[in-house]
Amino acid sequence: MLTDFLPTTKKECELRGWDELDVILFSGDAYVDHPSFGAAVIGRTLEAAGFRVAIVPQPDWHGDYRDFKKLGRPRLFFGISPGCMDSMVNKYTARKRLRSEDAYSPDGRHDCRPEYPTIVYTHILKQLFPDVPVILGGIEASLRRLTHYDYWQDKLMPSILVSSGADMITYGMGEKVTIEIAKRLAEGKALSDLYDIPQIVYLADKASLSPTSDDILLHSHEECLQSKRSQAENFRHIEEESNKLHASRLLQNVGNRCIVVNPPYPPPTTAEIDASFDLPYQRVPHPKYKGKRIPAYDMIKFSVNIHRGCFGGCAFCTISAHQGKFISCRSKESILREVREIVKLDDFKGYLSDLGGPSANMYGMHGKNPKACSVCKRPSCLHPKICANLNTDHSSLLEIYHAVDALPEIKKSFIGSGVRYDLLLHSMRSGSQQEQAAAYDYARELISRHVSGRLKVAPEHTSDKVLNYMRKPSFQLFFDFKKIFDRVNRECGLRQQLIPYFISSHPGCTEADMINLADITKRMGYKLEQVQDFTPTPMTTATEMFYTGLDPYTMEPVFTAKTPEEKLAQNRHFFWYKDTPASTPPRPGNPYNTNKQKRSNPYDASKSKHSAPYNAPKSKHSNNNSNPPKRRKK
Repeated sequence: MLTDFLPTTKKECELRGWDELDVILFSGDAYVDHPSFGAAVIGRTLEAAGFRVAIVPQPDWHGDYRDFKKLGRPRLFFGISPGCMDSMVNKYTARKRLRSEDAYSPDGRHDCRPEYPTIVYTHILKQLFPDVPVILGGIEASLRRLTHYDYWQDKLMPSILVSSGADMITYGMGEKVTIEIAKRLAEGKALSDLYDIPQIVYLADKASLSPTSDDILLHSHEECLQSKRSQAENFRHIEEESNKLHASRLLQNVGNRCIVVNPPYPPPTTAEIDASFDLPYQRVPHPKYKGKRIPAYDMIKFSVNIHRGCFGGCAFCTISAHQGKFISCRSKESILREVREIVKLDDFKGYLSDLGGPSANMYGMHGKNPKACSVCKRPSCLHPKICANLNTDHSSLLEIYHAVDALPEIKKSFIGSGVRYDLLLHSMRSGSQQEQAAAYDYARELISRHVSGRLKVAPEHTSDKVLNYMRKPSFQLFFDFKKIFDRVNRECGLRQQLIPYFISSHPGCTEADMINLADITKRMGYKLEQVQDFTPTPMTTATEMFYTGLDPYTMEPVFTAKTPEEKLAQNRHFFWYKDTPASTPPRPGNPYNTNKQKRSNPYDASKSKHSAPYNAPKSKHSNNNSNPPKRRKK
């Protein structure tokens, strides 16, 4: 029934008997009533709190703006979310080419949303309803809350509050902060009465501010335009405060005004996160999309998210910037309730596609001493080495796997999220007796029961120098995990594959590093397919290195491939085995020259005499060569 979904039209509001709405949400994504889609989560959260809320998915921003007018003026505010992904990353590849499809639009169409929908939608709403507050949410606004580098325009941009003209940003996971805003506005409070709410960003007149000694005053936007070092210094503060339990307020001047970023709420409790996932989602797209395919929904409709947060802190990733590094876990009962809802779906055949989260194996993990966590500002609990205070016990995760697999309707549950094998190996080697036993049990169960033929992991590179910039562990650990993977497969009579992901053109990576990557992986027997070129996205350490040329934590210069030619030169080394325009014939002396006599694989765990992949003979383009080889002129 239409009334089972949040209304999207005037008629659907009338079916509920509503003649006025409290909140209207505009979304750049198609409306899928599922806990993996942000607009649905915020809409259902507001509904559960007693507010009348509607969603306008992918409004037409051309012509007479009828989609923006059709539901009229809300009593409290307009909410804008551009979608689950940054709109520009969703639309374009790292080479700034149009992607094959928009995964969050019906039939993958590209014409359902504008570039930067946060800005476009806000401009339209402010033109039509200038006195109604516009509150921004979602990842696009969240990661652009302060001065940031925009790869697509190749320039430094001010806070998206300035660019859009919106009234406020709610950053991070938005249930708690959105409800607080709605409650106060419903009480008749003015926007200025909301400025003490945690996890918001607002624009204030400098004269109205009363800075305290706990506040951090960042370099102004104008200073960052003049000095890349100032931008790099800013970023370190931004990242550290995003990952603290007790953060400071951030202030940044832009023109004659000031951007104010209030500290976030504490991580959600199990009860709070359960309440969000237990809302009455229909778990399917709105009936208006009948007969149309929404690619992102097809990927997640049989998956279950069991936790939020990620303490990996990878330099190129935005998960911790948006969700934080502290893990918030759902209860086993809540997870099982969701699985029981999934099995009711008409096309469910007994297989869960993923039982994971931002990372597959961080469920239930936390600091052993909470006081140590309360003063910690490390962006990663795993780099440069795994924190001694981190509890890495996999027992709670195994309990979830066993409970789900015990349900009679479940034939098999797969793990599609990325496994942190460095975390697993650390538990095996350095954990308590209980942690070691659980880690061995987890590894065996994961490989023997939860892999759908191919287990994907993300070493990202083979060079320790590049991996250090990425905040990723040594490639030696991938080799160690592969030994375990191959052994379990042999013992269980399985023929599964371990598929590694790699990135080219990451800050710190030279073409010589890519040649060595190709050499090492070729001798391991891989023809790489799961690869990508580095894409700079706002509010990541890697993007700051890309733009400023500096490591924000050391202020040391960092080489980065920036031009299309430099990036293509690195990326082509993934595909040494292909005769395509993206791949040129091997040069004389190339260590992976396909015309050479085939060598035995020195990385075969059953044959190798070497303890590490780096014991292979060095090519003349070794990692010690700090300058990439010059390209020959034709």
